Amino acid sequence: MKKSLKLFAILSIVIATVSCSGKSESDNPRTLNKKDQKIESVISQAVFQDLDGNEVRISDFKGKVVVVDFWETWCGPCLMVFPAMDSLRAEYGDDFEVVAVNLQNSDTPEDLQNFVNENEYDFNFVKDVNRIGEEIITMGIPFKLYYDKEGYLIKSELGTRGTEGDYQSTKTLILDNTATE
Repeated sequence: MKKSLKLFAILSIVIATVSCSGKSESDNPRTLNKKDQKIESVISQAVFQDLDGNEVRISDFKGKVVVVDFWETWCGPCLMVFPAMDSLRAEYGDDFEVVAVNLQNSDTPEDLQNFVNENEYDFNFVKDVNRIGEEIITMGIPFKLYYDKEGYLIKSELGTRGTEGDYQSTKTLILDNTATE
């Protein structure tokens, strides 16, 4: 009886340790820090809205490397990233998507529509109508999330490296995540 009780106690401790270990339910092959685990969890459930009012999810782009870029029209550093991402869209259109998430903090839907009409970026422009940015952005914008072709978060990134720096780092990420086995 004592051995059974001991075995039960040990088994209970092992089960409790495994279930409370904080391991993400994600099957992401990368080891993510707690912040990125939370981001991946939030974004996997997130619903954005395109300019026509349709729902958009990150899972809609599975099969491509995706940059989710949180921005607003007044943000100079945000806009500095756009030419680099547009060049990469032209180069890797079949393998790469940009989801430009306008936070709608100070931009109105009209501001966003005017920006899109005045600029010919080949992006998926969406509105953050469900305030997802508030859940995951802690420091400011530009705030970018990079996803692989399977839909797993690669990394999150605050700020910009400038047009050329963002171009080079994102190109490397695309090439690393589209290489054939």
